[in-house]
Amino acid sequence: MSTEAGIDVQRQLESLIQDFRTSDPPMPVIVLHAEDAADDGRVTELVDELSEGQQRHGTRLAVAPTEPQPGDLDPTARAARLLVDLGDSRKWGDRSASYRPYSFPRLNLVRALQEATDDPEMREHWPTAPGGTPDGNVQRERAQTHLLRILARQRWRPRRPSRRNRQVLLNDVQQFLPMGALGAFTALLTRPEWYVAVLAGIGLMVLLAGLNHVPGRAPLFLWLRRESRWFLTTTFLQSAARRRSTSVRLLRPVRSWRAIAARAYDVAEAMREGGPFPLQLYVLALFEDLRDNHRRGSWDLRGFKRTRPPVLFLRRAGRENGGIELIRAVSDVRSRRSELDPLLIVAGVAADDAALLDRGADARPAPDRPRQPPSPPPRLPQRLRHWYDEWAGNLRADQSPSRTNALPWVLRLPLPHDELVQLRQADWRCVRARHRPPLARVVWSAHSLLLVLALVVTAGVVHARELHRTYCSAGLLTADRDTERRPAPGGGTECVGIATGDVRFGAHLSGGTTGEGKRLQELERLVSAENSEVLRDHPDAYVTVVYAGPLSSSSVDPSLVKGAEELTGVYLAQRVVNENYTVKLRVLLANGGADMGHQRVTADAIAEYADRDPTVVGVVGFGRDLQSSPDVTRRLHAAGLPVVSGTNSATYLPKEFSNWFSLAAPDEHQAGALGLVARQLRAGGGSPHALVLARDTKESQDRYTSEQALYGGEMLKRERFRLLPAQRYRVANGKPELRLHAESICRGEDVPSVIYFAGRVEDVGPLMTQLTTEPGCANRQISILTGDDLSKARFSGTGGRDGVAPRITLYHAALAELKEAASRTAFYEDAATYLPWLENGKATYDAADFASGQTALSHDAARALYWAASLGDVRQSRAATWVNLRHVRLDGMATGTIDFTDAPLYQERRGHSIVLNRVRRTPEGVSRAEVLCSRPAGSTRPLTVRECSIE
Repeated sequence: MSTEAGIDVQRQLESLIQDFRTSDPPMPVIVLHAEDAADDGRVTELVDELSEGQQRHGTRLAVAPTEPQPGDLDPTARAARLLVDLGDSRKWGDRSASYRPYSFPRLNLVRALQEATDDPEMREHWPTAPGGTPDGNVQRERAQTHLLRILARQRWRPRRPSRRNRQVLLNDVQQFLPMGALGAFTALLTRPEWYVAVLAGIGLMVLLAGLNHVPGRAPLFLWLRRESRWFLTTTFLQSAARRRSTSVRLLRPVRSWRAIAARAYDVAEAMREGGPFPLQLYVLALFEDLRDNHRRGSWDLRGFKRTRPPVLFLRRAGRENGGIELIRAVSDVRSRRSELDPLLIVAGVAADDAALLDRGADARPAPDRPRQPPSPPPRLPQRLRHWYDEWAGNLRADQSPSRTNALPWVLRLPLPHDELVQLRQADWRCVRARHRPPLARVVWSAHSLLLVLALVVTAGVVHARELHRTYCSAGLLTADRDTERRPAPGGGTECVGIATGDVRFGAHLSGGTTGEGKRLQELERLVSAENSEVLRDHPDAYVTVVYAGPLSSSSVDPSLVKGAEELTGVYLAQRVVNENYTVKLRVLLANGGADMGHQRVTADAIAEYADRDPTVVGVVGFGRDLQSSPDVTRRLHAAGLPVVSGTNSATYLPKEFSNWFSLAAPDEHQAGALGLVARQLRAGGGSPHALVLARDTKESQDRYTSEQALYGGEMLKRERFRLLPAQRYRVANGKPELRLHAESICRGEDVPSVIYFAGRVEDVGPLMTQLTTEPGCANRQISILTGDDLSKARFSGTGGRDGVAPRITLYHAALAELKEAASRTAFYEDAATYLPWLENGKATYDAADFASGQTALSHDAARALYWAASLGDVRQSRAATWVNLRHVRLDGMATGTIDFTDAPLYQERRGHSIVLNRVRRTPEGVSRAEVLCSRPAGSTRPLTVRECSIE
């Protein structure tokens, strides 16, 4: 600053601005004038220096054009023109001044209304008849309609140059951002791909923006804009409301539109009449916009970030440019309103015009305040502070209506000549301003927002990747938690759990478009279609059964035979039931993984889903005996779910769990039946040697082979064989390590004539190969006894790839007697009707799709569980189904008669279907299987040696 007065005034301004950082002090209109008219020019220069200094300090400021205005206008109209351009944010400095640019929606709305009122097209439409008369009412309606048409053409905004159209478009689009975000979030709830949600949000925004800019129409959601809400609710315009509704509601657009249309016409009529009303409305709109731009309670905390108040500079305020009238209007509006606004006005006034801002001659001091001013301080800084304190203290009395012509919000600062003398350049000084950024600028800013967004996006991406890595069906934020991805044997992952949504296990198979994989995908499609029909047509008359089986494969064992065949039987039962019974059957699929390796996870998923769906009455499947089978059965027992298994031959499960029902002959029964064969093999005399060769299960979950080895060894002891030490072979990378065991068996002193093989069907081929090449076994007759897992084999005599070595006879048990039961069942007719892939629509018990018996067993298990769940042709509860299972007796099933009526609690039941098969090499070099003896389901008569003769 080049003068002492400038330094002192700038110091006073900075003191007032610093107070603004922590509170809301009243902002005066500071009027600077010289005591001597000869110093008017220096006052103008001082105002320019103050403006330049505040701009360097980061104050957002505007300089009103005080040059003489063309045209024959009264002072009030000239004052209004000073405010017209202040609705442009560029007039308030650049973006570096403080936070982001100001916005003036209210001031621009008033300006748009003024331009529409002054439009030449409106001149001939204003009503001429008196108000309240029929003609006057009709003319008023027409004028209102035309005014709204002009406003719609202007987009309810002031006319702008074409270069501003893009910014206007962006400002309009901002109001649609929340709706775009809402559309994206709504799309996310359906768990689509992330780009679908983004496109949904962007598409909704583009659609709304397009509708918003239809030519000749008012903007979309006009009545919800903040300027419209202010326009309808401010008490300053209430007198023009004429008792019309000012209600603005999102769900009542027609009523809200009528309210704003009526208010716009009423205000236009008042503005057309002229007088002080238009100027005061401009001032009020400016104050409201600035107050909103500094509101601390906003979403962006802009009031805490803009710590310096806006300053409006009037270089030379006078009558000829409307400056005096503007100052009067500011004081009048502030006196009428109770809110404080942040605008600080600094005006330079000629010494001769200063008297225009004095009180009138009839102004009287407040009666309760003595007129004894203190002695003026000797220095200008002290006088400035004293003048401000006295002015702030007198505001309460000076705003009284009785103080005619009073300008209570004006603080006049007369500057003496000696304070306006220009100093030497070396003595020029600038009052420093504090530039410490407020905490809100650091914590809640665009940079922090970008950082937070980056962290949120990173966390979202990580979370989404984790969801996709953990669950089989996942979106950007949500996932179907009923199915999970788990490690598969040999590497990779498999999808396990219960498929309750859009999950299809066949879609997660590697190379699953051929063979059993293709069959599984087709079965899933058929079951899903049947379920959809049940839910659509019979929503109150169905029960839900869960099939749990091995519906995925691994690189070690890519076979899906067991799961595909069991699911075929369950689907066939579903179709038969739904075609012939009132209570319908819905089937959900649950995958326990390759060889049911993740059946614990599957059991938990089934139990959790059953808690949500009371229509689930039980489970079919879990047909593999593993170390986790007791835990699985216990978990389902706790959930109140009975289990009907078709192929799980565990002896201990029905003894330990009351909810376990199985159609498979237990391992102990199988070993006892094979004892009939062993007795005949020993009948030649002497005590031949025998050996139990079992799969090592220490590093696996398999329990079936351990049970088979236990009961097989006990059976050989009962039949008085001389037992050699049992041997256990390991499985590495899915392949059995049998070479050393074959050498030990065949090259020992005592070569066994009978081997009880407690292994899996996939291990038989390598065993045959090893025994064939060992000299001690190649020329010796050896009999191999084994359990029901060999029923899954397809021997070369029936077109399969499995076989036995020369001079080796294989005896194995099977779980399903199909030949005897075939004549008394409709199973094969139903299969020919409902299974679309059968050639020529024919099905027989010895066909490749049915020979193993797994399809028949799973069909009978599903039919038994359904019978218990629909007793009396009425849908039963889960608990009732459990009880009803002990009363199930079904004739004409695929394996015979399913009878649970004699199944005692915690004991074995009788009446399982069982078959003893013999497999030998024929002279033609193929392996052919033949049935030695069998019993259909429902028969409790034990097998005999005579029936099972090997002669």
